[in-house]
Amino acid sequence: MTAQAHPSAGPSRPGQDGAPRGAGETRRVPGAGRLHSWRVAVRIARRDAWRAKGRSLMVLAMIAVPVIGVSAADVTIRSSQLTPVQTITRDIGAADARLEDAGHGPQAILQSPEGTTSVTAKQPDPHESGGVVTPAAVDPRAGAPEGSRSISDTTTLADITTKAGLLGTEVRELDAADPIAAGIMDLTGGRFPSAPTEVAATNAFLEHSGLHVGSRLKGYSLDRAYRIVGSYDLPSKLDFDQLDFRPGAFIHPYVAARRAAGADVTDPEPSYLVKSPGGSFTWGMVQKANKHGVRVHARQVMLHPPAASEVALYTSPNYYGSPQSDNRAGVTAGATIAGLALLEICLLAGPAFAVGARRSRRQLGLVGANGGDRRHIRATVLSGGLVLGAVAAVTGTAIGVVLTLLLRTTLEELTGSRFGGITLRPAELSGIAVIAVVTGLLAAIVPAVTASRQSVLSSLTGRRGTPRSRHVLPVAGLAAVGLGAVIAVYGSVRSDSTVLVAGGSGLAELGLVALTPALVGVFGRIGRILPLTPRLALRDAVRNRGRTAPAVAAVLAAVAGTVAVATYSASQHQQDQNSYSVRAPLGVVWINLPSRAGQGLEALSKRAAGHLPVAKQVDVFRLSYDKKVCDQGNMGPGCATFTAVLPKANACPADAEGAAVRFTPAQLREFADDWRCREDGTLPVITAEEDILVGGPEILQALGIHDRAADKTLTDGGTVLFNRAYDDHGTLGLQFTRDGRTIDKKLPVRLVSARSYGARAVVSKRAAASAGLKSVPIGTLFTTTRMPSAAEEQALKQDVAKQGVIAEANMERGYNSRNSAILAALMVFAGLITIGAAGVATGLAQADAESDLRTLAAVGAPTRIRRTLSGLQCGLIAAMGVVLGIAAGILPAVALRRIDRQQAEAQAQQALSQGHGGSVTHVDVPVAVPWQTLGLLLILVPLGATLLAALVTRSNSPIGRRAQA
Repeated sequence: MTAQAHPSAGPSRPGQDGAPRGAGETRRVPGAGRLHSWRVAVRIARRDAWRAKGRSLMVLAMIAVPVIGVSAADVTIRSSQLTPVQTITRDIGAADARLEDAGHGPQAILQSPEGTTSVTAKQPDPHESGGVVTPAAVDPRAGAPEGSRSISDTTTLADITTKAGLLGTEVRELDAADPIAAGIMDLTGGRFPSAPTEVAATNAFLEHSGLHVGSRLKGYSLDRAYRIVGSYDLPSKLDFDQLDFRPGAFIHPYVAARRAAGADVTDPEPSYLVKSPGGSFTWGMVQKANKHGVRVHARQVMLHPPAASEVALYTSPNYYGSPQSDNRAGVTAGATIAGLALLEICLLAGPAFAVGARRSRRQLGLVGANGGDRRHIRATVLSGGLVLGAVAAVTGTAIGVVLTLLLRTTLEELTGSRFGGITLRPAELSGIAVIAVVTGLLAAIVPAVTASRQSVLSSLTGRRGTPRSRHVLPVAGLAAVGLGAVIAVYGSVRSDSTVLVAGGSGLAELGLVALTPALVGVFGRIGRILPLTPRLALRDAVRNRGRTAPAVAAVLAAVAGTVAVATYSASQHQQDQNSYSVRAPLGVVWINLPSRAGQGLEALSKRAAGHLPVAKQVDVFRLSYDKKVCDQGNMGPGCATFTAVLPKANACPADAEGAAVRFTPAQLREFADDWRCREDGTLPVITAEEDILVGGPEILQALGIHDRAADKTLTDGGTVLFNRAYDDHGTLGLQFTRDGRTIDKKLPVRLVSARSYGARAVVSKRAAASAGLKSVPIGTLFTTTRMPSAAEEQALKQDVAKQGVIAEANMERGYNSRNSAILAALMVFAGLITIGAAGVATGLAQADAESDLRTLAAVGAPTRIRRTLSGLQCGLIAAMGVVLGIAAGILPAVALRRIDRQQAEAQAQQALSQGHGGSVTHVDVPVAVPWQTLGLLLILVPLGATLLAALVTRSNSPIGRRAQA
């Protein structure tokens, strides 16, 4: 009911309409009336929000969803970032430095300040032959200052008996109870070993081995048993298998026993934790230790690194790389994600305030009917944005922090590293909240202006009118999309600019948002082919673009972020998978027994087959020109070794002696594209001499090579060659050396282009016999019906270890990185945000369409029509937002991958220019589109929104009263 002015109102206020001011009257403060009007507007907005609790909660959820995500991500990232002190403490404990053999022998070295990179100080002669020489060991204590105190920290790999068999793990000898070692290990149960027969184990080892504190274990070939007295975690390697013994209690007797049995054992890696008498290990002390061939990780140097000009390593010709790690890609990714997150807050808030203003149009009309002008109406709508935005910002920030606290353990297990502590940056969290409120106010500007332009009569009667289509906004949106794409691509290709990539991606997404009303109209053209109810839903969405476009934009923003994360993650995953060295087809198990000329291999393979789900067993042989039974590689009397002859015409020029001097950097870069210089780099599945296997077509089948011509070649007694470089006019040259004599042999070959998993060639037994060569057993391949379990793998390794000789048993489980689990968790989190944003946005749209639903109920529409129409309206909004969001999210991910590629190419070109041509492969930085994720988004988000809206829509709605004119 409209308020009326009372006819007996008093005289005008002093100073108004010529009325004189009375003596002693208070002078009005400039701006006090405007402040008072804002106070009234805020009170109206607060009361309106409290009155419409359901709509207010939806608006709060709309704004709070991205705030929760951004604040939780901020706390998680900051908590996972270790301080320099925490990083160095997890490595060297309370020591001042860790000293270790640099691996270059007793000669001067140059090292980086952090101690991760070192080269010899002497410049190599490019004309010298590149023979392989094992450098002599260096005692790290040679670099310790006089008067210092040190404790040893030695590691190696060992086979440990478990309930299921053998488990290969890292063993360590460190007095973890010594104060110098404090901080390296976190004791979680029991105590550290104090006697030679005691051991402590990481929780990961206990889980994988099936043992527990109090159990006893043995190293293979050792009779001594050790009792587990404690469990611990490595703070930065929570999933790492490790055992810690007292110094001298395990490694020396284990290595001696294994070598006495003829087994190949990894050499121990001794290092020393040093406490210097002066309390610090300076850069000058590091350089003195480098003169003895000792590499140093020093606390003082890590905390206060020297200037780059003081590090001789960076100017050494033996070093290639950058003085400081280039983290532009990480900075760009963070800035882009932050920019898109802020944009998403704005877009999510926009439809919320637009629908709120639409639902409050009668109240706004009453403000105008009682003398309020457009300024007061705008203030009322903006105050609604201020109130709800502030509450959502504070609530979302608090929930994000609490969520991180509750999920801390889970997040640490996913990342495999303990947080340094919960780190809260008040400035950053306050900034997130303030920016959310500001962007909410900005998003409320357009609804406020639109509401203020409506006439009082249309606001009170609920008439919406017919909006006219304007061509300025679509044209501007199209221009913004094109310009933003150009800026982002230029920033990633030409300048590597973080600002350009983030700004261009945001501009393109804003342009797509501006195009949304026009694109909604384009979607409406498909309505003619739809059934009645979907056609009504689509036509209603198109007719009410002012309501539909903001909701579509909200879903667009959420989906764009999800697609950007998914595309970049899938591309990185593909790159890591491509660099993974696959030794055999998935599920294949192999046993390699190069010693004893294969004696005992048949019995070992039979026992191994009893533990495995074997589909087929394939015996593999090697070539031999021995007069007697000799181990592979034995150069004793009567034993022969051989090499595959590489034709001179097929040799890589970059691998020639003095190539760095003879060729220019440009020529060395060109050699990277030469087929003669491309290296496979794959470890062979069976380590036969020169990677040449002997057998029939069943070897090819076990390796997944399906080539009828190759099978026929081996069946007919021929040889199959996989490496093109060794093809000498249809033959493979072999040069044997026995008793000082050299014998050359040639085998006719058939060149086959296939993935051979490191095998250079497969020779049939008949071809070997024709060349006067023997076929000696060397290994077995097993194809399996399923992936063997961890227990089956441990039992297999125990059987192999019982041979007491050099043997290898392994299986191909495929690429599996912990990062993939992290990315999967990130994708699930982003997907939930997307579905939540779609549901809230479409729910707000449905709140605005409530009058239409009541009209359907009034004319007698069945309840299922109401539910169906409601669900389809939400589903159509979500579908349009998903389609547009996919288009918007691809751009920033591709731009970031371009930056990654540029950095990789720069490093490769630098290596090529310094003469490392033969060892540098092509840069592989792929852009992988996650089609499966995109397909799930296209299906699940609209379907979920449809079902959710249909479920929450009431079947019967009371018919509301018409507003009184």
